[in-house]
Amino acid sequence: MTLIINNDDVSDLLTMADTIEVLEESYLNLARREAVCRPRIDIRIPTSDPAKNYQFGSMEGGATTGYFAVRMKSDIIFETNYNGVVTQEKYCVEPGRYCGLIFLTSTENAEPLAFINDGILQHMRVAGDGGIGVKYMAREDAEVIGMLGSGGMARSHMQAFTHVRNIKKLQVFSPTKENREAFGREVAARYNIEVQVCDNPEDVYKGAHIVAALTDSAVPVLDGTLLEPGAHVVNIGGSGVPDAETMKRADVYLRFGDAPAPIGHPEMALEDEYLGWEARPDVAKHGDGRWGKTGHGAATLPGRRVSLGDLADGSALGRESGDQITWSERGNLQGAQFYAVAGRVYEIAKREGRGYEIPTDLFLQDIRD
Repeated sequence: MTLIINNDDVSDLLTMADTIEVLEESYLNLARREAVCRPRIDIRIPTSDPAKNYQFGSMEGGATTGYFAVRMKSDIIFETNYNGVVTQEKYCVEPGRYCGLIFLTSTENAEPLAFINDGILQHMRVAGDGGIGVKYMAREDAEVIGMLGSGGMARSHMQAFTHVRNIKKLQVFSPTKENREAFGREVAARYNIEVQVCDNPEDVYKGAHIVAALTDSAVPVLDGTLLEPGAHVVNIGGSGVPDAETMKRADVYLRFGDAPAPIGHPEMALEDEYLGWEARPDVAKHGDGRWGKTGHGAATLPGRRVSLGDLADGSALGRESGDQITWSERGNLQGAQFYAVAGRVYEIAKREGRGYEIPTDLFLQDIRD
């Protein structure tokens, strides 16, 4: 039987400890060439509304450990301006509804194993990356978080940060006062830590050992001039990269790795996180891959970049002093995330009897494709 696993199931079954464990294993398997993935690919098509466009995004990967997965998203993309901040918005069918699916298969017999809603899993895998970055690059005594953002990514990153460090205080700012205050009360109650809700974004940097920008802004929101010595930076949204001053001040940059080139085409090795194709390419569009990124900070930080593989085999040390400023991010390895995390969710769902079963025969045929 093939399972349909919804967000409620994933929320009940998947822990941050599981997420970080399987992500780290997946990245190290990539370094060992026991796993493979490709960069994300987006297809963008204009709609009848010139302010919106359709975007289909997909990423895929698998490993000799037994699973392969494709993650697919079908979105209408547009931008809005709230209190002077440009944000990217999306929906499927109507605002507030979304379509993101993970198709999990077996690499042993090619069996379709599961279709999984990607909403909760998406937040967990991104936050898991933040946790891995903090685990390897933040100071061992890091206990104060400075956070920009108070939405879903902020909540999942709190799970990750508190899993890998003994966090004692959160300083948080987001543009809407009601949202940041509600988030502050929630965090204080859940983690029993001190929370300072800031009225100005610059206040989150004061004394922060971990600075996390977790927003849906279409432009960078970090201010590297405010980073204090020893800070570790995590950045989600804001064009995908920190501001220029943060990148200038970063002493060590941990990029988990890069998707390998296709066999026989080494010239196609790319550091880009997104590859995009468009109908009517001369027409302006919105989308996750339209920020002009060419491999994040890899080319910008020569001599300062290390990978998880480097740290694992001892060829690099990562952070070497408590005063260094560090930054971590995944690289173009999204496909390697989804087979790993979806595989763990599937295993737990099978064990716990969760998910909706449908006959696998519905997906099989006797005509060779």
